[in-house]
Amino acid sequence: MRMSMGRVGRHLLGLATIALVAAGLTLATGGVAFAELGQPAPWEWRLQQSGSPVMDNIVWFHNFLFVLIALITLFVLALLIVVVIKFNAKANPVPSRTTHNTLIEVVWTLVPVLILVGIAVPSFRLLFLELDVPKADLTIKATGKQWYWSYAYPDNGKFEFDSLMAQDKQPRLLGVDNEMVVPVNKVIRVQTTGADVIHSFAVPSFGIKIDAIPGRLNETWFKATKVGMYYGQCSELCGKDHAFMPIAVRVVSDQEFASWVETAKKKFASGGASTYASAAGPTQ
Repeated sequence: MRMSMGRVGRHLLGLATIALVAAGLTLATGGVAFAELGQPAPWEWRLQQSGSPVMDNIVWFHNFLFVLIALITLFVLALLIVVVIKFNAKANPVPSRTTHNTLIEVVWTLVPVLILVGIAVPSFRLLFLELDVPKADLTIKATGKQWYWSYAYPDNGKFEFDSLMAQDKQPRLLGVDNEMVVPVNKVIRVQTTGADVIHSFAVPSFGIKIDAIPGRLNETWFKATKVGMYYGQCSELCGKDHAFMPIAVRVVSDQEFASWVETAKKKFASGGASTYASAAGPTQ
């Protein structure tokens, strides 16, 4: 009977291991075929595809933690199965009187400490990467307003324009009339502030999220490594139209960006925040 129970325990442990490994492989590869660069996908439960070095590190850290948690879970599950099988009343009618084991106590103190150190080192490295803004190739000021964003380009003629959600653009609730345009493979410093209440500037594929607070100038950075469209949203509850305050970033080549800057200088020549667009559709 003991051998049978032992075999059952091993089978259960094997099935649990297979299930967790399968879950890990699904987490690592699942959703890739359905996800589009820079935007969420239907039924997506993984992180969005990375479009910047910071997001590359976030994805790596996320996967590292998942593997570590899976291994700890398997180990604890194995211990529980051993206890249930080997130390139940039928298999072990005379319980042990052991009350102290120095080696075990040292191990279960040191091992969690080492695990936490192993988590802390890459965690602090990632935080430093996010917070230490490198020398910028381009600075953009993003001002959160109820309920849209205004973008200023102080390095390129100091023009400014508003970006409102466009109802006739896809993806739904993320398309805007005037996108933020940036060159590929350049360090972009984003300075944020709020004109009325607290907003939050967040673009998942770039791994950035920073509050836009009235009377304060915060800053973050990203370096887009792939040409394309990237979407985000205000991530701070800022009022009744909080859900309709998207962020759209168009990443282009250096030549396209230079051409867009010349066009934008003329289009938004009036400056300030006078380029209000209609929420019913894009203004051309």
